Amino acid sequence: MGEDITDNLLIREASAQGNRVDDKDEDLPLKTRVWNESKKLWVVAGPAIFTRVSTFGTNIVSQAFIGHISSTELAAFSLVFTVLVRFANGLLLGMASALETVCGQSYGAKQYHMLGVHLQRSWIVLFVSTLFLIPICIFATPILEALGQKDYIAEEAGYISLWVIPVLFAFVLSFTCQMYLQSQSKNMIIAYVSAVTIGIHILLSWLLTVKFKFGVAGAMVSTVIAYWLPNVCQLLFVLCGGCPETWTGFSILAFKDLWNVVKLSLSSGVMLCLELWYNTILVLLTGNMEDAEVSIDALAICLNINGWEMMIALGFLATASVRVSNELGRGSAKAAKFSVVVIVLTSLSIGFVLFLIFLFLRERLAYIFTTNEEVAKKVAELSPLLAFSILLNSVQPVLSGVAIGAGWQSIVAYVNIACYYLIGIPVGAVLGFLLHLQVKGVWIGMLFGTFVQTIVLIILTCKTDWEKQVTVARNRVSKWNVREDIGEPSPDT
Repeated sequence: MGEDITDNLLIREASAQGNRVDDKDEDLPLKTRVWNESKKLWVVAGPAIFTRVSTFGTNIVSQAFIGHISSTELAAFSLVFTVLVRFANGLLLGMASALETVCGQSYGAKQYHMLGVHLQRSWIVLFVSTLFLIPICIFATPILEALGQKDYIAEEAGYISLWVIPVLFAFVLSFTCQMYLQSQSKNMIIAYVSAVTIGIHILLSWLLTVKFKFGVAGAMVSTVIAYWLPNVCQLLFVLCGGCPETWTGFSILAFKDLWNVVKLSLSSGVMLCLELWYNTILVLLTGNMEDAEVSIDALAICLNINGWEMMIALGFLATASVRVSNELGRGSAKAAKFSVVVIVLTSLSIGFVLFLIFLFLRERLAYIFTTNEEVAKKVAELSPLLAFSILLNSVQPVLSGVAIGAGWQSIVAYVNIACYYLIGIPVGAVLGFLLHLQVKGVWIGMLFGTFVQTIVLIILTCKTDWEKQVTVARNRVSKWNVREDIGEPSPDT
């Protein structure tokens, strides 16, 4: 009973301290407050964006070298990484985002010793989840043949998918270490490692595929190394003193309260999976249309550009998650709201500039990737949709990051199901097939689904009682906290 009272007093004191900080910040000029928040924003956003662009570039480099081997290998590689790896990436990244919530809020609440425990809990949950994905890699050939892929492509894809197994386990360490370091605004190390890795990957791919003629095996060896090298560096940084406050060594306490981690990880996984798989549905629907080859080529160019820009959006998603979770954990409701406004406006400003650029470039974009005039013409038709996609991408992922920071993953998962799969895809199918708008109709429908989801998230964010969210965050931190002195979970508040 006495411990319960003590915990409640600590929570009230932290909230009161957060309010005093808010009051102090409100006395500053708006320009100064925006500048201070922007500095905190870019400490996380800069490295996060660079890291995601570099990681995206790893697959592009591998694809480029395999494309010079043969068209069959290129088709198999694209199939494996578009379907299998994207499926696993979405699931594991989504599950790892639960770590953003608990680490960010614990760090804001100055429960520094808990970040290492949360990291180890997430390793356990994601490692076990990855074990269930291995059969998909092993039986990729019969699975792809059952989905209607040609035998010779499915056979080659089955070989490449075996190389993907170590990549999946690399995701476990990569995603969790990134979330752990981001929550402390220490992710600059990730950017440095990513810059070195992409250079090594290009050199190693050239040596193994062009110089020594090892073919697909050489390209995949380089790919596996490119995914694992950053992990080794991140682990050495964490384990060898880079985070002295938050990493206190391996602990058996990581096996306690795993069910809570599993529940939050699953809801996070569903939330992000539904977003990351959305464009895959667009490609699958396009493949069943008239003149599918030209449509898919044009769509691939647009989605490739959209994918690069999406890395910027995902960087701001991570930033929103970190800033919101830190401020809620600190007990600062007003600071959390202010950070949301600054991050959304910053991302929207960048998105609007890119919107204008891609709206006016039109078919000139296509000639970077192809000399086919028919494909270029189709890209010109799709350019306005690409521009609007980029504009929506500048807002929607940021709001998803707010949801992760506040721990709303289960709510947003339902929003995503309704907006994407009950509104966007059906509307796209009607416009594309019944009204014969083809790929433009499918994309318009799916954009409409994203637009509806963005509006719902804006309303949800604006209507949120942030003082209540502070209480929820503090309760979560207290519930999952493990006392350093006696190694036992704290009593629930």
